[in-house]
Amino acid sequence: MRRLITPVTPDIREIEDSDVPGVCAIYNHYIEFSPATFEETVITPEEMGRRVAAVTRDYPFLVAEQDDELLGYAYASQWKDRAAYGSTAETTIYLSKEVTGHGVGTALYDRLLDELRIRKYHVAIGVISLPNDASVKLHESQGFRQAGLFHQVGRKFNQWIDVGYWELRL
Repeated sequence: MRRLITPVTPDIREIEDSDVPGVCAIYNHYIEFSPATFEETVITPEEMGRRVAAVTRDYPFLVAEQDDELLGYAYASQWKDRAAYGSTAETTIYLSKEVTGHGVGTALYDRLLDELRIRKYHVAIGVISLPNDASVKLHESQGFRQAGLFHQVGRKFNQWIDVGYWELRL
C-alpha cells in the first residue's frame, strides 16, 4: 500500500464478496497489533465471509476504496438481542493503517450514519478500547458523545484495557 500524504476522497460502497479478503487483512492487522479488537487469533477470509454475511442480512456494511485499493470498512450490527433495543445499532470501523487521519474514516462514517438514518435507527453506539485518541476524535467529530466508561474490562498484550461507550442520537 502506498504512503498517503494528502486527504483522500474514497469511493464508498456496499461490500462485495471480492472485498472479503481485503477486509480480513485489515482486521487481522488489528488483531495482531492493536487492542482495538479483543480478538487475539487472526481469522480466515472464510470466517470473515461468514461474519459479513451475518451482518449484511440486516445492517449496512460499507467499504472505502480508491484506485481499486481497499482503504477501510465500516458496518453496523445488533446492539443487544432484546426486542426493545431494535432501534439501536452498534457501529464498527477499521481502516488500513496507512490511511488513518486522511478523511477515510469520516467518509465511511458519514455514509454509514446516513444509511442508519434511512433505515430509521434511533441511536448508534460506538465501542472504543482506550486509549485510542484517533477513534475518539472520529466519533466525536460525527457527533457521538461519551456515555460510559468501563475500567480494565479487557486484557490484551499483557495490559488492562478500558472500554468506552459513545452514543449518537440519529
